[in-house]
Amino acid sequence: MLSPNDPIDAHWRVIPLSSLTDAQKDWLTRGGSLTAHLRTLGAVTVDVTREAIDMPWHDEARALDITPRTPVWAREVALKVDGVPFVVAHSIVPLAHSTGVWQSMRRLRTRPLAELLYSDSSVSRSALASRRITARHPLHRLASAQSDEQAHALVARRSVFKRHDAPLMVTECMLDALWAKLATMHDRRRREHARSYDHLSSHAKRVAHGEAK
Repeated sequence: MLSPNDPIDAHWRVIPLSSLTDAQKDWLTRGGSLTAHLRTLGAVTVDVTREAIDMPWHDEARALDITPRTPVWAREVALKVDGVPFVVAHSIVPLAHSTGVWQSMRRLRTRPLAELLYSDSSVSRSALASRRITARHPLHRLASAQSDEQAHALVARRSVFKRHDAPLMVTECMLDALWAKLATMHDRRRREHARSYDHLSSHAKRVAHGEAK
Protein backbone atom coordinates (compact mmCIF):
# COMPACT_ATOMS: atom_id res chain seq x y z
CA MET A 1 0.00 0.00 0.00
CA LEU A 2 1.32 3.45 -0.94
CA SER A 3 2.07 5.63 2.07
CA PRO A 4 1.88 9.46 2.00
CA ASN A 5 4.86 11.22 0.35
CA ASP A 6 6.21 7.96 -1.03
CA PRO A 7 7.69 7.97 -4.57
CA ILE A 8 7.25 4.21 -4.96
CA ASP A 9 4.26 2.66 -6.73
CA ALA A 10 3.53 -0.09 -9.24
CA HIS A 11 5.67 1.64 -11.89
CA TRP A 12 8.27 3.48 -9.84
CA ARG A 13 10.60 0.93 -8.24
CA VAL A 14 13.44 1.15 -5.70
CA ILE A 15 15.39 -1.55 -7.54
CA PRO A 16 15.99 -0.57 -11.20
CA LEU A 17 14.81 -2.87 -13.94
CA SER A 18 17.20 -5.75 -14.58
CA SER A 19 17.16 -4.99 -18.32
CA LEU A 20 18.89 -1.63 -17.81
CA THR A 21 22.62 -1.16 -18.36
CA ASP A 22 25.05 -1.00 -15.46
CA ALA A 23 25.55 2.73 -16.09
CA GLN A 24 21.81 3.36 -15.97
CA LYS A 25 21.39 1.39 -12.75
CA ASP A 26 24.30 3.32 -11.24
CA TRP A 27 22.99 6.79 -12.08
CA LEU A 28 19.40 5.97 -11.16
CA THR A 29 20.43 4.97 -7.65
CA ARG A 30 23.17 7.49 -6.87
CA GLY A 31 22.49 9.41 -3.69
CA GLY A 32 23.32 13.05 -3.11
CA SER A 33 23.08 15.81 -5.68
CA LEU A 34 22.68 14.78 -9.31
CA THR A 35 24.06 18.19 -10.29
CA ALA A 36 27.24 17.41 -8.36
CA HIS A 37 27.58 14.07 -10.13
CA LEU A 38 27.13 15.77 -13.51
CA ARG A 39 29.92 18.22 -12.66
CA THR A 40 32.36 15.30 -12.78
CA LEU A 41 31.59 15.13 -16.53
CA GLY A 42 31.99 18.83 -17.38
CA ALA A 43 30.68 22.34 -16.76
CA VAL A 44 27.04 22.25 -15.63
CA THR A 45 24.49 24.97 -16.39
CA VAL A 46 20.80 25.13 -15.48
CA ASP A 47 18.34 26.15 -18.20
CA VAL A 48 14.98 26.97 -16.63
CA THR A 49 12.34 26.03 -19.20
CA ARG A 50 9.22 26.66 -17.14
CA GLU A 51 8.06 27.87 -13.72
CA ALA A 52 4.32 28.17 -13.13
CA ILE A 53 1.28 27.21 -11.11
CA ASP A 54 0.10 23.86 -12.41
CA MET A 55 -1.71 20.65 -11.52
CA PRO A 56 0.24 17.51 -10.55
CA TRP A 57 0.57 14.58 -12.89
CA HIS A 58 -1.58 11.64 -11.79
CA ASP A 59 1.36 9.59 -10.51
CA GLU A 60 2.65 12.65 -8.63
CA ALA A 61 -0.69 13.29 -6.93
CA ARG A 62 -0.83 9.70 -5.71
CA ALA A 63 2.73 9.87 -4.37
CA LEU A 64 2.16 13.16 -2.54
CA ASP A 65 -1.26 12.06 -1.26
CA ILE A 66 -2.99 15.06 -2.81
CA THR A 67 -5.86 15.27 -5.28
CA PRO A 68 -5.13 15.68 -9.01
CA ARG A 69 -6.74 19.13 -8.80
CA THR A 70 -4.55 20.39 -5.96
CA PRO A 71 -2.57 23.35 -7.33
CA VAL A 72 1.22 23.03 -7.22
CA TRP A 73 4.18 25.19 -8.05
CA ALA A 74 6.12 23.49 -10.85
CA ARG A 75 9.71 24.11 -11.91
CA GLU A 76 11.15 22.48 -15.03
CA VAL A 77 14.80 22.70 -16.01
CA ALA A 78 17.34 21.16 -18.33
CA LEU A 79 20.70 20.33 -16.76
CA LYS A 80 23.37 20.80 -19.40
CA VAL A 81 26.96 19.60 -19.42
CA ASP A 82 29.22 21.70 -21.63
CA GLY A 83 26.09 23.08 -23.28
CA VAL A 84 24.49 19.70 -24.03
CA PRO A 85 21.25 18.67 -22.23
CA PHE A 86 21.91 15.56 -20.13
CA VAL A 87 18.95 15.63 -17.72
CA VAL A 88 15.52 17.23 -17.57
CA ALA A 89 14.04 17.77 -14.12
CA HIS A 90 10.45 18.41 -13.08
CA SER A 91 9.90 19.51 -9.48
CA ILE A 92 6.62 20.25 -7.73
CA VAL A 93 5.51 21.45 -4.33
CA PRO A 94 1.92 22.08 -3.15
CA LEU A 95 1.22 25.72 -3.91
CA ALA A 96 0.64 26.69 -0.28
CA HIS A 97 4.14 25.45 0.64
CA SER A 98 5.71 27.36 -2.26
CA THR A 99 4.98 30.60 -0.40
CA GLY A 100 5.89 29.15 2.97
CA VAL A 101 8.35 26.38 3.83
CA TRP A 102 9.62 26.06 0.23
CA GLN A 103 9.36 29.71 -0.85
CA SER A 104 13.07 29.77 -1.71
CA MET A 105 12.26 27.47 -4.63
CA ARG A 106 10.62 30.43 -6.39
CA ARG A 107 13.78 32.54 -6.12
CA LEU A 108 16.33 30.09 -7.51
CA ARG A 109 16.36 31.38 -11.08
CA THR A 110 19.26 29.55 -12.75
CA ARG A 111 20.72 28.14 -9.56
CA PRO A 112 20.24 24.39 -9.07
CA LEU A 113 17.58 23.15 -6.67
CA ALA A 114 20.34 21.15 -4.98
CA GLU A 115 21.46 24.37 -3.27
CA LEU A 116 18.26 24.25 -1.21
CA LEU A 117 18.01 20.52 -0.72
CA TYR A 118 21.52 19.65 0.45
CA SER A 119 22.47 22.71 2.51
CA ASP A 120 19.68 22.41 5.08
CA SER A 121 19.91 19.74 7.79
CA SER A 122 16.14 19.93 8.34
CA VAL A 123 15.50 18.48 4.86
CA SER A 124 15.01 14.71 4.62
CA ARG A 125 14.81 12.57 1.51
CA SER A 126 12.82 9.47 0.65
CA ALA A 127 14.18 6.47 -1.17
CA LEU A 128 14.90 6.91 -4.88
CA ALA A 129 12.46 5.21 -7.25
CA SER A 130 12.99 4.72 -10.98
CA ARG A 131 11.17 3.55 -14.10
CA ARG A 132 11.18 3.59 -17.89
CA ILE A 133 9.43 6.58 -19.43
CA THR A 134 7.60 6.26 -22.75
CA ALA A 135 5.74 8.81 -24.87
CA ARG A 136 2.58 8.24 -22.80
CA HIS A 137 4.17 9.96 -19.80
CA PRO A 138 4.33 13.79 -19.72
CA LEU A 139 7.97 13.67 -18.64
CA HIS A 140 8.86 12.09 -21.99
CA ARG A 141 7.52 15.16 -23.79
CA LEU A 142 9.70 17.44 -21.70
CA ALA A 143 12.72 15.30 -22.47
CA SER A 144 11.95 15.14 -26.19
CA ALA A 145 11.95 18.93 -26.39
CA GLN A 146 15.64 18.88 -25.38
CA SER A 147 16.83 16.34 -27.94
CA ASP A 148 16.88 16.19 -31.74
CA GLU A 149 16.65 12.40 -31.59
CA GLN A 150 13.33 11.07 -30.32
CA ALA A 151 14.05 8.12 -28.05
CA HIS A 152 11.24 5.58 -27.68
CA ALA A 153 11.96 5.02 -23.99
CA LEU A 154 14.01 6.91 -21.44
CA VAL A 155 14.79 6.25 -17.79
CA ALA A 156 13.93 8.52 -14.89
CA ARG A 157 14.10 8.63 -11.13
CA ARG A 158 12.22 10.53 -8.46
CA SER A 159 12.23 11.16 -4.73
CA VAL A 160 10.38 13.25 -2.17
CA PHE A 161 12.14 15.80 0.00
CA LYS A 162 10.45 16.98 3.21
CA ARG A 163 11.09 20.07 5.27
CA HIS A 164 8.91 20.56 8.35
CA ASP A 165 6.55 17.90 6.91
CA ALA A 166 6.10 19.87 3.67
CA PRO A 167 6.81 17.63 0.64
CA LEU A 168 8.67 18.58 -2.52
CA MET A 169 8.96 16.00 -5.30
CA VAL A 170 11.84 15.98 -7.79
CA THR A 171 11.69 13.84 -10.93
CA GLU A 172 14.81 13.59 -13.10
CA CYS A 173 14.89 12.08 -16.58
CA MET A 174 18.25 11.06 -18.06
CA LEU A 175 18.74 11.81 -21.75
CA ASP A 176 20.63 9.69 -24.27
CA ALA A 177 23.44 12.27 -24.40
CA LEU A 178 24.40 11.28 -20.85
CA TRP A 179 24.84 7.62 -21.74
CA ALA A 180 26.77 8.55 -24.91
CA LYS A 181 29.16 10.68 -22.83
CA LEU A 182 29.70 7.89 -20.30
CA ALA A 183 30.30 5.35 -23.09
CA THR A 184 32.87 7.65 -24.70
CA MET A 185 34.69 8.11 -21.39
CA HIS A 186 34.65 4.36 -20.79
CA ASP A 187 36.09 3.65 -24.26
CA ARG A 188 38.81 6.29 -23.74
CA ARG A 189 39.85 4.76 -20.42
CA ARG A 190 39.88 1.29 -21.95
CA ARG A 191 42.15 2.47 -24.79
CA GLU A 192 44.47 4.22 -22.34
CA HIS A 193 44.62 1.06 -20.24
CA ALA A 194 45.38 -1.02 -23.34
CA ARG A 195 48.21 1.35 -24.36
CA SER A 196 49.68 1.20 -20.87
CA TYR A 197 49.50 -2.58 -20.91
CA ASP A 198 51.15 -2.75 -24.35
CA HIS A 199 53.95 -0.46 -23.18
CA LEU A 200 54.60 -2.54 -20.07
CA SER A 201 54.43 -5.76 -22.07
CA SER A 202 56.92 -4.43 -24.63
CA HIS A 203 59.27 -3.27 -21.87
CA ALA A 204 59.06 -6.65 -20.15
CA LYS A 205 60.00 -8.40 -23.41
CA ARG A 206 63.01 -6.13 -23.90
CA VAL A 207 64.11 -6.83 -20.34
CA ALA A 208 63.78 -10.56 -20.97
CA HIS A 209 66.00 -10.24 -24.05
CA GLY A 210 68.53 -7.98 -22.30
CA GLU A 211 67.65 -5.03 -24.53
CA ALA A 212 66.29 -2.62 -21.95
CA LYS A 213 68.66 -0.30 -20.14
